Amino acid sequence: MAIRVLIVDDQAVVRAGFRTILAEEPDLEVVGQAGDGAEGIRLARSLRPDLVMMDIRMPVMDGLEATRRLTAEYPQGHPHVLILTTFDPDEYVFAALRAGAGGFLLKDAEPAEILTAVRVVAAGDSLLAPQVTRRLIEEFVRSTPRPAGAATDLRRLTRRETEVLALAARGLSNAEIAEALTLGGSTIKTHMNNVLSKLQLRDRVQATIFAYDVGLVRPGT
Repeated sequence: MAIRVLIVDDQAVVRAGFRTILAEEPDLEVVGQAGDGAEGIRLARSLRPDLVMMDIRMPVMDGLEATRRLTAEYPQGHPHVLILTTFDPDEYVFAALRAGAGGFLLKDAEPAEILTAVRVVAAGDSLLAPQVTRRLIEEFVRSTPRPAGAATDLRRLTRRETEVLALAARGLSNAEIAEALTLGGSTIKTHMNNVLSKLQLRDRVQATIFAYDVGLVRPGT
C-alpha cells in the first residue's frame, strides 16, 4: 500500500516540485496540497494521510502551530509530520521538536534525501536532517528543564528495551541496532514499539529527547 502524503507549503512552485519528486515513486502517493497550516489541518482530517510535509513560515497559520494541533489531535498515530524549511536557525528546530514533528529537513536537500525522509518519517522511524541532528538535540536538552519523573519512567522498560532506546538515541537505525545487539530487525522494531508505548511517546524523535532527559545518553557522547 502506498504512503499517502499531504504537502503543505504556501509556495505553489515548491508544492509542485515536491509533488513531481514524489510522483515518480510507486510507493508514494500525493493525496492533497494546502497553502497554509489551517487548510492543511482541514485536509489532514478529511484525507487521513500517513505523512504531512509541512513548511514552517506560512500565512493564516504557520507550520509549527499546525503541527502542534495535529500531533495533539492524533497523539499516537497518523499523520506523522516532516518539517521542511529553507531556514536552519535553532529556534525553529526546537519549536518543531516541541510541537511533535517526526522529522526535520532543509528544502535544499537532494531529491533522494527527501524521498528517504518521507519513507522514514512515515514509518515512525525518524530523526532530523544529518547536518543538524546531534548538535540540535543536545542543545535542545541543555536548554530545556528535565521533566519531573522522567527517570522513574525509565524503570518501566526492560533491560533490552533500554539498550534499544540508548542506541536509537545515538542515531542508529533499526538495522544498525539489530547488528549491534545481534538480534533480528523485527525484534528491534518490536522493542522500539514497546518503548514508545510504555513511555507514551509518539516517535523516535521524542524517544531520543527522553533518553537525553534521563541521562541515558549524554551530550557529547
